[in-house]
Amino acid sequence: MAAMVAALASVPFAVQAFEPGSGVECIAPSDPGGGWDFTCRSGGQVLSKLDLVPGNVQTVNMAGAGGGVAYAHVVAKRSGDDNLIIAASTAVPTRLAQGQFPGMDMDMVRWIGTVGSDYGVIAVTEDSSYQTLGELMDAIKDDPRAVKFAGASAKGGWDHLKALIAARAAGVDTLREIPYLSYNNGGEALTQVVGGHLDAFTGDISEARGFWESGDLRILAVLAPERLPGEFDTIPTAREQGIDAIGPNWRGFYMPADISDEAYEYWVNAIDTLYESEEWKEVMANNGLMPFHYSGEEFKEFMAQQVKDIAELSAELGMTAQ
Repeated sequence: MAAMVAALASVPFAVQAFEPGSGVECIAPSDPGGGWDFTCRSGGQVLSKLDLVPGNVQTVNMAGAGGGVAYAHVVAKRSGDDNLIIAASTAVPTRLAQGQFPGMDMDMVRWIGTVGSDYGVIAVTEDSSYQTLGELMDAIKDDPRAVKFAGASAKGGWDHLKALIAARAAGVDTLREIPYLSYNNGGEALTQVVGGHLDAFTGDISEARGFWESGDLRILAVLAPERLPGEFDTIPTAREQGIDAIGPNWRGFYMPADISDEAYEYWVNAIDTLYESEEWKEVMANNGLMPFHYSGEEFKEFMAQQVKDIAELSAELGMTAQ
């Protein structure tokens, strides 16, 4: 425990009065294998290595409703639990913006911090006839139902929106007719595509990496402003193919409401420390995560703006009422 306090030496003395107890949990609002699961397991390992928590962090998978089951559980049953963190991503403000978490809003939890951004990809099987993103979009222009997409978010969620953002940027004007099937995690969605049951995957680079490295998957485009570094630099962006589509998916954590201010400040500083650590930088490099960090109240302000922006985008794309 002394190492834990030392790691957060910059935290004011009053805040140091709080220390997490044993048995810290991280809820991943998905089945094993998806981005939220990755955030909990990788983040938990680094928190443990840095002695920011006593012992190990237990990952609890809680799939359903595009993160809504976990969100409702935290709001209704875990208020004040300062030993619980929950993995989040752009999918959460997306669902909140679309009113998909009935009776709930972003102020019912506390926003802790982000730890990087996982950019979206559009991918097909290695033996697919589509060699470029342009070819795939041309097929959709000819027949809106020609390409069936699989993703981990619920219909109207961020994975779905990424495919529609790319299609809109490519000049497709029949966005509502494009088929999209939702799965509980990226691994399950990828299995459907690699197995030949669906045509294309819309998700994140960290989810697609395994099948891409094995040669089973061809990533047509990454939805990033520029090519990703390292081994991912062979993957073209949508923008360089003439399709100006960007789809960042940040990774981060929130906590239950009604935790003490001391606990809140501790966890904000703990996630700051994790993000700045060499251990986390290695995780980011190995998984295609790009720098992206909001912390504490700044994160809350960012969330409020993102909910507003996604609500406007969803209405424009016909996902919600104007």
